[in-house]
Amino acid sequence: MDYFSKGKELACYHCGKKETGNICCSNGHYVCDDCHGKGCFEIVRDYVLKSRTANPLEIAEILMGYKDKVPMLGCENAWVAAGALISAIRNEGSYTVTDDQVVEVLNRTKQQAIGGYCGLTGVCGIAPAIGACFSVVLNAACPKDQETAQTMRVVAKIVSVIASETGPCCCKNFVRQSLQEATYLVKEILNVALENNQQQLSCTDIERHPHGCRKEKCVYFKEK
Repeated sequence: MDYFSKGKELACYHCGKKETGNICCSNGHYVCDDCHGKGCFEIVRDYVLKSRTANPLEIAEILMGYKDKVPMLGCENAWVAAGALISAIRNEGSYTVTDDQVVEVLNRTKQQAIGGYCGLTGVCGIAPAIGACFSVVLNAACPKDQETAQTMRVVAKIVSVIASETGPCCCKNFVRQSLQEATYLVKEILNVALENNQQQLSCTDIERHPHGCRKEKCVYFKEK
């Protein structure tokens, strides 16, 4: 992959749409976010709406297992994180979360999670994905006080967790670490205990990473 320090006009290899982009493959091919995640949003939405587990990591692992639909890297992984957490909160039962609210979380995430911006602005799309879950549950909004402050603190904490796992960035690691931290924040802020099987997770995407796996630097790396 080639990364540009300054955005340039690029045409999507699939649909031909022209837009400013900062990333293309080494052969000059550019794929817009719409084409990059085509079909994935619906898969995530449909699965989390029918899921019944209160374990967000379990939901995320199942969704990331759709390797032909969920790319190794990209903000489709933010949709996974958002859907997994809000679905788990709903399934736990302490809070009433409607189908419309689940979709609202995913739509908000889609608006702010943009491919490559973990490096371009320092905000991985998984951070606002987790924030969207808290915002919807707490009913946060610009005019409000504590609800919005708590949501912002959640996002700041998730950014900090992700920052500790970079080099190179790995969306799979970021999803798992963010959801792990989110389970603690859900307990602290919402007083909801979600299931958590983080210690049992082992990555199956080691060979897929285009920038090379972090291997021993990643808690999910297991020698074959």
